[in-house]
Amino acid sequence: MDVYFPLSKRSRTSASGEKFEQKKPSIEVLPDECLFEIFRWLRGGRERSSCACVSKRWLILVSNICKYEIRDNNIIHALNPKDESTNKKGGIVSEVEHNDVDSDGYFTRNLEGKKATDGGLAAIAVGTASRGGLGKLFIRGSNSWNRVTTVGLRAISRGCPSLRVLSLWNLSSIGDEVTDKSLLAIAKGSPKLNDLTIESCANVGNEGLLALACCCPNLKSVSIKNCPLVGDQGVASLLSSASYSLTKLKLQALNITDEMFSVIGHYGKSVTDLSLTSLPNVSDKGFWIMGNSQGLQKLKSFTIASCLSLTDRGLEAVGKGCVNLKQFYIFKCDLLSDKGLVSFAKVAGSLESLQLEDCHRITQIGLFCSLLNCSAKLKVISLVNCLGVMDLTTGLPPLSPCESLQSLSIRNCPGFSDSSLAVMGKLCPQLQHVELRGLHGITDAGFLQLLKSCNAGLVKVNLKDCVNLSDKGVCRLTNLHRWTLETLNLDGCKISDASLFAIAENCRLLGDLDVSRCAITDSGIAALAHSDLINVQILSVSGCSMVSDKSLPSLRNLGKTLLGLNLQQCKAISRSAIDLLVQQLWRCNIRF
Repeated sequence: MDVYFPLSKRSRTSASGEKFEQKKPSIEVLPDECLFEIFRWLRGGRERSSCACVSKRWLILVSNICKYEIRDNNIIHALNPKDESTNKKGGIVSEVEHNDVDSDGYFTRNLEGKKATDGGLAAIAVGTASRGGLGKLFIRGSNSWNRVTTVGLRAISRGCPSLRVLSLWNLSSIGDEVTDKSLLAIAKGSPKLNDLTIESCANVGNEGLLALACCCPNLKSVSIKNCPLVGDQGVASLLSSASYSLTKLKLQALNITDEMFSVIGHYGKSVTDLSLTSLPNVSDKGFWIMGNSQGLQKLKSFTIASCLSLTDRGLEAVGKGCVNLKQFYIFKCDLLSDKGLVSFAKVAGSLESLQLEDCHRITQIGLFCSLLNCSAKLKVISLVNCLGVMDLTTGLPPLSPCESLQSLSIRNCPGFSDSSLAVMGKLCPQLQHVELRGLHGITDAGFLQLLKSCNAGLVKVNLKDCVNLSDKGVCRLTNLHRWTLETLNLDGCKISDASLFAIAENCRLLGDLDVSRCAITDSGIAALAHSDLINVQILSVSGCSMVSDKSLPSLRNLGKTLLGLNLQQCKAISRSAIDLLVQQLWRCNIRF
């Protein structure tokens, strides 16, 4: 057998008389093509991982070997049948050591900030390939540090054919950023991809989406945000290729037009969740076409945000076209008025939840008429920061109750006060969840009218920052709804110990109580602790300046059931008292 012995290191003399040493031969002198061919003959994932640890060069080479390029173990055994067939003790070596585990995509990897590099992606591709495969990959770049390029994503595409979920965020700030070539590589190597999120990738355009459409026909969820090069052609290709599998679609801050909305209306046959946000090139005509295309028959959840061109006509068309719509959220659509809202409520026969935010042309008349004309399935209605909602004493139609509504939320609508609340009570006698936040016009008089109308019994009540509500309203609440009340938030209300006395006496089912920034004292806490009825699990007294160390025994007694306690900004409670409480209530999460 021929044996090769490397030359020993010896001194040589140059023409000028200087001595130098001859270097030993090294595998590093081989070109990448030769190393690549050598790495293809490695028997298993353990060997490939070991080679990848030698240098960055070897890592990149090993990561670019596709599964089908690895030499078959049968060929290796045929060339050297005695090699490692048994261990040193004569036992049989497990096949798991030589053969890769089936790649079903068990692993999830998250690269963020400085860790988001090509080297990191290559290491993931090599490390997970033989151990079950990569199933989910989330890459989050940063404006100051971005080292993910097409090289890293190509390594993922070659080594992770089991990839199902891919999220790319903010990968467009420095150097050879993520481009259409990157998506092309992912598309070719990830046929199982079904969940795609691309956000703030400025160099990704239509070509990359076309490649995904051709190679990934099983996409179920697509979210594209703030990618200025993405237009109608790219999104349309995704929709048309995945027409029968795509169920969730989110488009935000893209340069798409009315034509794209026509495609959504035609090819969105399986879409159940749709979100359209900040699309400046789409007019009201686009919404009208999308609604009248009658293709969104399975749509259940729809969000329209910051689409300033949407008018009453477009909203009515959407209601007619989405016959199975259950949840509808509208944010910052300035042209919508009462007329459009009422028309939508009439035709949306399956609607269960309606949320309006920053829609300033919506008034009380639109709100009340929508409740009168809504479907019998409507359970939730929410108004947030709608400045057009103001108390009206005239112009209201005859009222008939909406028996299906169970949840009412009015937040930061300064014109909503007692008279509106009294009307809502008559309209919605089956309310169980009530949220009235930041409503300075609500007083005890209006709140009492609502309490008298709620026949089903209130379960959750949030009155945060209703600064004109006092003990009178809270005591009446605890008396009328003592058998159903489970959650009560009085943060910022004008209440005292009298409310805590009423709670301790009446509320048997109350588990979550928030009395932050209220004028309660140690006496109120003691009343809660001495009650045989109350079993509070979450208690917040944050910002209660009159609660002091004297409440320590009471809090310790409440600790029998407490799981969470908020003592932040309680300046009269000393640090030593808090430390002692932390030791004694070891199973309670205490914030201080």
